Amino acid sequence: MTAFDARLRIIGQRGFPLGVEVDLTEERMLVTNGDTAIADWSFNDIAIYPTASGYRIDAEGEEVILNVIDSKRFAAAIGDKVREI
Repeated sequence: MTAFDARLRIIGQRGFPLGVEVDLTEERMLVTNGDTAIADWSFNDIAIYPTASGYRIDAEGEEVILNVIDSKRFAAAIGDKVREI
């Protein structure tokens, strides 16, 4: 499992981004805040798009923006799972 510190923001909602940890396996992306699971997505069920401010993730009818602290390592880890807008 590979872990990344990030900020999560739900598109269309006001407020500060939430500090999260993003754990990647070959098949899943798990987003947590402390001991609380925020999301647990299969890569088959989400779309990941690069943006100027991070990555937009479309999942389960929601759109979120992830601003990953180590964006280069994150980009390498998600590799072919990223789609172009």
